[in-house]
Amino acid sequence: MKRTLIVLMILASTNLFAQSSPQKLIDTFFETYELDAGKAVKDLYATNKWTERIKDDIDKIIGTVNGFTESYMGKYYGQELITTKKFAESFVLYSYLVKYDRQPLRFIFKFYKPNDKWVLYSYALDDNLDDEIQEAAKLYYLNLDKE
Repeated sequence: MKRTLIVLMILASTNLFAQSSPQKLIDTFFETYELDAGKAVKDLYATNKWTERIKDDIDKIIGTVNGFTESYMGKYYGQELITTKKFAESFVLYSYLVKYDRQPLRFIFKFYKPNDKWVLYSYALDDNLDDEIQEAAKLYYLNLDKE
């Protein structure tokens, strides 16, 4: 009985700790994503009770990530942080490069802390990295005044 109580306390504290910051939520997301992409998305949205209103949209996203099979996208190699933007103490954005054999994807996570707990505000994925990197390489973005 005592051993069971200790295990339950550890599990409860682990769950609280996992939700203590956006980065912890993202780390948990990617740990689950590697094993079950759909579950990772579902668990991420579960951090915000208001997402029940967009269940159909969430199901579409789950269908999309579940479609990233090895036969379609090749092997999954992990992720790399592209950027983090802090808009206020209670609103942050994280952008990640997700690496597959076929091509990279970008996952964008936005988190909001309305009171004392971080929740998912929005999650998006896209494959427009090629267009953006070409745009960023244009001369008018380069600092040509350097010597």
